[in-house]
Amino acid sequence: MTRATAAATAGHVFFELAAGVGMPLASLLGPFTAAAAWAVGTGTAWRAAGSRPARDDPAFAVLNSVSLAAVIAHLAGWPSRRTRLGIPWLTDCEGLGPRLMPYYNPILYVSGAAAVTAVLLENDSAPRRLPLLTLPLVPLLVAAQRAEHRRLKAIAETRPAWWNRRLAARTHVGPGSAPER
Repeated sequence: MTRATAAATAGHVFFELAAGVGMPLASLLGPFTAAAAWAVGTGTAWRAAGSRPARDDPAFAVLNSVSLAAVIAHLAGWPSRRTRLGIPWLTDCEGLGPRLMPYYNPILYVSGAAAVTAVLLENDSAPRRLPLLTLPLVPLLVAAQRAEHRRLKAIAETRPAWWNRRLAARTHVGPGSAPER
């Protein structure tokens, strides 16, 4: 399940890049360096999770807990509504817009479910309290997501490109058009 968590988390960040809102760290490192870092990190986690000795359980418990905290931070920090089942469903997130939410929400939920399952069923030799790291991380990650989004919007305004096109579209108003709200 740690492998599934790593893959789903990568799917989440690369979906954001492909959708034209950037990805985590793109505002600081640039899109190519950030994508390379995410790809290398995902590949490393994937390989290690498949052959890890028990002594690595604490590191994987941290990875799974941080991934879970990131999902919770998205659900807590961006506009949402409640589904019939009572779970939050994002209506917009990081500039993706409502049209992409039917695709983005399931990616987040798969990532979160994989992380929860990994936290509960794997990493047996890690301290049992280590997943509690998730709780204080959520507000920190909400703040980090919002700060990254503000930086990405500022970059899109001054240097629109393929990787931030959706944010540029929201910050620039063309002739005869109104800004999106």
